[in-house]
Amino acid sequence: MATQAEFESAVERTKTLTERPSNDVLLQLYALFKQATEGDVNTERPGGFDFKNIMKWDAWARLKGKNQEEARAEYVQLVNKLAGQ
Repeated sequence: MATQAEFESAVERTKTLTERPSNDVLLQLYALFKQATEGDVNTERPGGFDFKNIMKWDAWARLKGKNQEEARAEYVQLVNKLAGQ
């Protein structure tokens, strides 16, 4: 499991990645971050033509039930992979 300090470091490292990840990876990072920091999705699904926020909400909702520590660890692992570590 990743510590809170490792998680916070990974969050900072996402801001310095040399290559922009694909949209799928960005959604995965977003969902893992939200699950790690807030737990299960806690808002209504956006409606209408708000496609970007619908995709983000759906990605987060797919992680429902994953505990925050596990999400934190997966986030750190993904950032390490993206950073080439």
